[in-house]
Amino acid sequence: MLEATEGISVYELVSYGRFPHQNYLGSLSDTDNEKINWAMEITKVVEFANEKVDSLSGGQRQRVWIAMALAQDTDTIFLDEPTTYLDMNHQLEILELLQKLNQDTQKTIIMVLHDLNLSARFSDELIAMKAGAIKYHGKVQDIMTADILRDIFNIEAHIVQDPIHNRPILLTYQLT
Repeated sequence: MLEATEGISVYELVSYGRFPHQNYLGSLSDTDNEKINWAMEITKVVEFANEKVDSLSGGQRQRVWIAMALAQDTDTIFLDEPTTYLDMNHQLEILELLQKLNQDTQKTIIMVLHDLNLSARFSDELIAMKAGAIKYHGKVQDIMTADILRDIFNIEAHIVQDPIHNRPILLTYQLT
């Protein structure tokens, strides 16, 4: 999980997302403040605006980092393990937020997740890498298969269809 400089407020950290858009004096414009406030509202961190980031829980902190990325106002957001060190409740909270952002704003979200079931549940497409190179890329149903998991991870995987989300899930596995 990313760590903030000690003593920095939530608003200040989110405002760093506007850095590429600031003038040479580094001051925030009305547009910058609108983007910052929008990002904080959509990630539900407005109530923490004046709190120190290092005083927040892991899930709250992760939402603040996502707000900073949103404040930058790019078409694509890259996230590396946004659910690491979070309990199941906060993992779902973060991934549902990202899914809603994707659906509501049409932003492309590219993220690294090592939990295959969360990847399958919340992704439209998966990329599977082996030895540092992309080996497979495609729709979740096409990538989340026993054959591909055997090739990538050297495991025998038992994949079933999740009856609630209609997605493949890894039920159990063992080494080959």
